[in-house]
Amino acid sequence: MAETEKDREPPREYRIAELAEAAGLSVRTVRFYRERRLLPPPRKAGRIAWYGPEHLARLRLIAELLERGHALGGIAELIGAGEDGRDVAELIGLQAALVAPWSDEAPVHLTWDELYAAFGDELTEANTAESLAQGFITVDSEGITHISRRLMDASVALVDEGVPLAAVLEVSRRASEYADAMADTFVALIRDRLLGALTHVQDLTPAEAARLTERIHRIRPLARTVNDAQFALAMDRRVRAEYDRLDGR
Repeated sequence: MAETEKDREPPREYRIAELAEAAGLSVRTVRFYRERRLLPPPRKAGRIAWYGPEHLARLRLIAELLERGHALGGIAELIGAGEDGRDVAELIGLQAALVAPWSDEAPVHLTWDELYAAFGDELTEANTAESLAQGFITVDSEGITHISRRLMDASVALVDEGVPLAAVLEVSRRASEYADAMADTFVALIRDRLLGALTHVQDLTPAEAARLTERIHRIRPLARTVNDAQFALAMDRRVRAEYDRLDGR
């Protein structure tokens, strides 16, 4: 293919103010990143510093990583890994797989009138305080926001069946402790059997990071399946044992 006039044009260069504007940042922020060595040195022409497309791409990468929740220190390590010849995208993908949320619970907001309609006299100060302590709700002047619509609906249904809300919250607290123990088991499995002696994600090659990311994605649904099956089997055992005990009485 013949080279066009546009292909022969030199890459765009920016002064620092132009670079900041193109990246949607302040000049002070760009200078701060430069001081932290998150940006490579600019090209100097006399007293003027010129920045190129690679600097703009770096600023956009930093913005993306910050949006994903990475701290600047971790970003510096990832960028250092990339400068050492490793693929930052693969490392980022592994980190995202490791820390991605497991739950898909949707929060729900209820006004105080809706709460009183749902719980009536069960909506006591003590029960509200217990829900706060367990981290299920946040309170504002208009009502509450519950972290899980499914748990909220289940609580309302149990109260409708005549179960006191205090008892629902007590069971919830105990179930949460058991769930934490189950989660600890799977975290240990991933840590010991997959990550092994790895202390930094940056220690991996891109190919290793890609393979490990795929394995993490495969194991996540398996962990939930094992948890669901174990709970159902445990309920079978416990319900049968309780029935036999009552039958014996």
